[in-house]
Amino acid sequence: MLPVLPETSTHVLAEFDCLDPLLSALRLDSGRLKCTCLAVSRKWLALGTSAGGLHLIQKEGWKQRLILTHKEGSITQVACCPHDEDFVAVATSQGLVVVWELQLERRGRPERTSVSWEHRGQAVTSLCWDTSGLRVFAGDTGGKVSFVRAGSTKHGKGSAFVIFPVQTITTVDSRVVQLGYQEGRLLVSSLSRCYLCDTEREKFWRVGNKERDGEYGACFLPQPRGLSGTPLLYCARPGSRVWEASFSGEVLSTHQFKQLLACPSTPLITYKREPCYNPKQKTPQSLAFPRLLHFGDQNLLTWTDSAIYMFTPQSGQVLLWTEIKDLTEIAVFRSELFCLHGDGRLSHLSLMSAERCVERLLRRESWTLAATVCCMFQHAISSCRARKCLPIDRLEHLKLQLSSSTHQPLINQLEEMMAKLEPLDSASSSRRSSISSHESFNVLDCGIYRVISRRGSQSDEDSSSLVSQSMLEEERLKEFSFVQEEDQGEQGAQQTERTEADRSEPGLQFHLPLSFRPKPPRIALQAVRDSVSSFVKKTTEKINTLQMNTDIWQRMDQREGWQGEVVSVMPQCPEEANNESFVEQPTMESYLEDLRTATERALAQIQDPLILLDPVSLAAALQEWLMVLEKVLGPEEQDHSGQEQEGEEKSVEREVETTSCLTEQDFGDVGEPMEQLEAAGKEEPKTICIRPPNETVRMLSPRPLPSDLKDDLSQIASLCFDMGCFSHAGSVDHVCVESVCSFMQRFFFLVDPERVHRVCGLRYQEHPEVLNIFITGMLEFTKSSKVVEVIQKGDMLKSLRSLRELQPWKAPLLLTHLYRLYEKHGELAVRSFPQFYPTVLPSDVMAMAQSSHFLPYLDNLVQSRAEEQKLSFIGSLLQPETLRQDWLELALSHDAPQRSDTLTAEGHPRWHSHFFSWGYSRLISLLIRQPADLDSKQKMLETCKGQGYWTGYLYLCNQLHRRSEAFSAICSLNDMSLLEEPNGIVPQNLDEWRLLIQLSQKICSSSTAASNGTNHNNGDTSSSFLNGSADWSGHICPESLVLRLARVVGPDRAMETLHECGVQLELGPQSTLVCELLKVAEKRQRALIQTMLERCDRFLWSQQA
Repeated sequence: MLPVLPETSTHVLAEFDCLDPLLSALRLDSGRLKCTCLAVSRKWLALGTSAGGLHLIQKEGWKQRLILTHKEGSITQVACCPHDEDFVAVATSQGLVVVWELQLERRGRPERTSVSWEHRGQAVTSLCWDTSGLRVFAGDTGGKVSFVRAGSTKHGKGSAFVIFPVQTITTVDSRVVQLGYQEGRLLVSSLSRCYLCDTEREKFWRVGNKERDGEYGACFLPQPRGLSGTPLLYCARPGSRVWEASFSGEVLSTHQFKQLLACPSTPLITYKREPCYNPKQKTPQSLAFPRLLHFGDQNLLTWTDSAIYMFTPQSGQVLLWTEIKDLTEIAVFRSELFCLHGDGRLSHLSLMSAERCVERLLRRESWTLAATVCCMFQHAISSCRARKCLPIDRLEHLKLQLSSSTHQPLINQLEEMMAKLEPLDSASSSRRSSISSHESFNVLDCGIYRVISRRGSQSDEDSSSLVSQSMLEEERLKEFSFVQEEDQGEQGAQQTERTEADRSEPGLQFHLPLSFRPKPPRIALQAVRDSVSSFVKKTTEKINTLQMNTDIWQRMDQREGWQGEVVSVMPQCPEEANNESFVEQPTMESYLEDLRTATERALAQIQDPLILLDPVSLAAALQEWLMVLEKVLGPEEQDHSGQEQEGEEKSVEREVETTSCLTEQDFGDVGEPMEQLEAAGKEEPKTICIRPPNETVRMLSPRPLPSDLKDDLSQIASLCFDMGCFSHAGSVDHVCVESVCSFMQRFFFLVDPERVHRVCGLRYQEHPEVLNIFITGMLEFTKSSKVVEVIQKGDMLKSLRSLRELQPWKAPLLLTHLYRLYEKHGELAVRSFPQFYPTVLPSDVMAMAQSSHFLPYLDNLVQSRAEEQKLSFIGSLLQPETLRQDWLELALSHDAPQRSDTLTAEGHPRWHSHFFSWGYSRLISLLIRQPADLDSKQKMLETCKGQGYWTGYLYLCNQLHRRSEAFSAICSLNDMSLLEEPNGIVPQNLDEWRLLIQLSQKICSSSTAASNGTNHNNGDTSSSFLNGSADWSGHICPESLVLRLARVVGPDRAMETLHECGVQLELGPQSTLVCELLKVAEKRQRALIQTMLERCDRFLWSQQA
């Protein structure tokens, strides 16, 4: 039983669109790149990123139009100009404020019209546009407030040069929290109080006298259109309070919302989960509102990190509050909200009345969610005003769409709500006196003003309700044709009557077939004609099928004793046709009985444990059943040439003989008993089902089958597909795969799609042709779905939304739609497929998409998990484990640096080549860190070495205890940080230190020799490491290694190790100084330890005494 919200709950926040595919297409859903801020206008959705990019998304169709890059840091604030869509302002993390002119009307390149470094070194916390001019106000953490004047190039080059384009307005006492501008007044909200600034006269006022401490927002609330007066301003106060002040800054009243918020939260209406409402939640809330926004007509919006609040200050009431977790920022435009979450996700919400929400859900065919909203908001839905958008017939239609098996409690509650519905007349009768008695008008959804005559007793509300009630029936009108060829003679006679009918009801211009209005005679007659035509068509097809089958049986009888003659089939009278059908019916029934007998015998054999556990006996039983199935329901060879040319008797006879020969070899005579069929099966050692070259997938049975027989056939057919029992050979070779494909084409109407999909991934994974046949059949099976129409239109976001509305998903159907989506959009579609896991597995996507497209899918799928779950999650995907090596090679070969940049001609690492960025480095790291056997790790080691991925190579060398190879690679890479944890390998004994010193000496000597051989006149860059160069801190050379060893074992022992290696090294001045300091520190440390030991010894002796 769903809870019912009180009468005061009339509005909801609803989420109809999912922006995850948009973020995935922009690559803003990864750990490296995230969305940091957002802004919205009538045309644009602007998204700032942590990499300094600004994405401008066109709201119509959610298409990316522009990306503006900034090298001055990440984007922290963005604001769109409210009165000119061609301007947008941006603030970066370094304190830069940039105003961009997009120049879309002239199709030019975007330009930076103004740049301000007034806030250098400070974080800009708020941006605000002038409501009439091209000025941008900015406030930072230091309390400074300035403005930037945008120089437009629309009026020529000279207009871009303005006097004092950047000016500081004031500096307040603390960090700026929020800025607002209205009619020449700038509102500044800081941590302690609010200030009102007249930017023209340069005057300042304080709003109120009491200070505060914390983040509290403030905003203007303009007067509604058509009403004169100055705007009001609202300032947040502690304890869920809001000041209402005049345009001059005088506090008029204080709104207390603490007790008003002691009410349950309004559920969020979203496709992701069911609405949740807790009527026991009635605790007062004392909150600090960090931002205040003007929203809708006369509403205030604010939020915390866990909820959104909306107030109506004119009445001092709470419109609603809804729990939404992990909120960081909200941008609004009219009744739309765009929410940025802490993990970088985006949500698109809309504020609307409950009845409008139900109407939107009905348009999207979200039946269960629409019924849930109706039951929870009964007071709003049952009111008379809701009948304009939710007439009774639409609610009846909604009830019919619910399944009685799974939604019976919801249906019962919906019926109780419908019993309380108020008719529209109760609202229209009270308003008729205030409306003109002559005529009125209403506005349709398309924006057309429709004038309604008041000559009769119909009101504008009645007419609008009639239009609303008939919206669903407009589609039915498209099926009727008002002009028929046989009705042309009476068209003139009926034209006068139609004109009179139009005049009698001017409010119904299009003859809507309402439920309470009788249908016109022409429509009723047309409906009868359609039904009769359909019946005649089906009857004719049935008779033709019987005649075709009769022709085939005659050919089979000819082989028994008749001469091969060509008999032309002449049209028969109805009596003869009926007699012939009655004669043939027993033959058809006999074959169905043979099939039923064979099926029952096969089921009995399958249930026998001795046969079920013996693969050879089970295969023989299934082979016997397959022969009967092929004979009864297999495709029938037809004589096409004889039908086209009746005069060519020789060619027809040759074709008949060929057909008879094929039929005799494959199926045997019709009159043969089952024993002869078994013998024929034993004589034929090849595959039973050999696929013809142009055979199509059959979706329907050639003969009507009883439901019980069809269920049994489907069970055995699926078992045949599981076992691969289509040939007498036991293994699944190429010939058997051909048989599987042929069986799928011929008997697709018998198999279970979910079972076939599962077996394709397990048994026939190396044979993609089997999956291709299955997908071909599923594409044909689902071509009439409404989702296919949405996908063919090319809007990917709407397509994904339609697929999400199909939940709960079935894997074959969803996979088929994803094939269509991938064919339409390519890589962009694949990036959005992780949301369908685990219904669609990576193996399905790998079989569908190209390798370069599969990698982004796999990366997005893994990165969608929490950090601590990624390693175990990707391990669960590696089934079989051979996928690890395949995926690793795939990730190392795409979006990777050139091999010549990471490897020398000899195959050694190039200098600092481990600093190159790899596009799928996170995925590669997870694959390498997976538990594996020794052989698998050695293969991964060789793969990483061959591709030049040295970070993974060093990790695997450490895992396989091949430390000498790792030290050799580290010396070639020439980076001392690789000898440190956690990503490096630390030498564990003096032998490894000696090896490192010798390898570095060898590499330095070879590089010195190569340098002297190529250019002996230039300075030697490599030998500087040998002779006390000052630039050795991050490089690997004997001197740097000796200093690192000195910190571990001491300077003296380090120098002894150096001499043991046979390296003659003269330390530089800096190295010598470091060694001396280490010696002094070592002596002091020893003295300190000795002193501590003596004191401990003295203390212990004193305790014994």
